Parts: sequence; structure tokens; C-alpha cells
Amino acid sequence: MVAAVIARTLAAEGRGVAVYKPAVTGLDEGGEYDHELLRRAAGSSQSDAEIAPYRYGPPASPHLAAALAGERIDPEVLRQAARAAGDGAEVLVCEGVGGLLVPLAEDYSVRDLAVDLGLPLVVAASPGLGTINHTLLTLEAARAAGLEVRAVVLTPWPERPSKVEGSNRETVAALGGVPVLTLPPLDLGAPDGWPALQAFPSP
Repeated sequence: MVAAVIARTLAAEGRGVAVYKPAVTGLDEGGEYDHELLRRAAGSSQSDAEIAPYRYGPPASPHLAAALAGERIDPEVLRQAARAAGDGAEVLVCEGVGGLLVPLAEDYSVRDLAVDLGLPLVVAASPGLGTINHTLLTLEAARAAGLEVRAVVLTPWPERPSKVEGSNRETVAALGGVPVLTLPPLDLGAPDGWPALQAFPSP
């Protein structure tokens, strides 16, 4: 949702937005899939393969879903597909898969792809109990690899946040040294009503 809202915000500003997700799993579960939501949010005409070069049925880590299909995700295919997706676009919004250290292949993680692409990050995190540790560890993992973190987005942010949720936001911002934004629950069928998410301001 965070990637979709960023794409929607930039497209609404009149910027040419392309979207990308290295792998999609869980196609067996039905519904609207991540790559389809990204395409709709950006107003893109990209094909499924252009947005997500690897797509699998089981809801599993990409490296396992690929293995179950008798395949191996090729990092070079991911890099080339991302660059191709961004060709001719003003902005490329790339959604991760599960977290920075999730393996795309046995020896190649989401973080490795982020480093190869050189894109700044927005970290999506839950607002509730446990998020301080998870989020700060993610920030450490990103920065250890030389990645720039633009913001953390806590979602779904409740209309009336509890003391814990409010404290989590303040604590992550203070200890993580990063802006912490919030995103409420969204109606997926009504992107025109989504709030703007200025995690990537225009230069």
C-alpha cells in the first residue's frame, strides 16, 4: 500500500511514474495482486511481466516459491527488468518483497537489489507493539549497506492512535533519526480518495 500511495501521489502531481516489484507470490490466493495495484495506482500501461518479472502461485518467500516451481530467480534478470521499467519514466517506484533481508535467491536479498539499483528507501512498518525493534533493525540493516532511508511509514494508522502507537512513532523518529509518516486504512477500490504521501518530494 505504501508503494501504491507513493506512486499515486507522484502520478497526481503529473509526473511520469513506472512501477516495479521483483517478485510476486501468492497468486493462488486470488484478489488483486501487488503488481496490479501498483499499475492502477500509477496509471501505468506496463504489462505484468514488465512490472514483476517473477510471479508465483504459493504464498511463500520468493526463493522458495521459485524452487517449488523448479526455477531460480536470476539477479541479473531483476536488475535488467528494473532498469527497463524505469526507461522513459520520470520516476520508478519499486516495491520490495517482505523485508530487506528476504532472499530473492539463496545468495541475493531484497537489500542486495536495493543496493544494485541505488534507490532511496521508504520503510513500511506496523504502528503497534514490537515495531520499535523491527523498524530500528531494518534501518540499521539499510544503513549498513549504504542505503538512504527517506522515511518510515506506519500503517495502518488508526483514527485514534493509542499511547503505545503515538509513543512508537515518536521513538522511531528520535532513535532512528528519520521522518516517520502515517498512512490510514485505505479503500483499495477508491484510489482517488487516498491521501498524498510526500515521502519523495520533488527535487
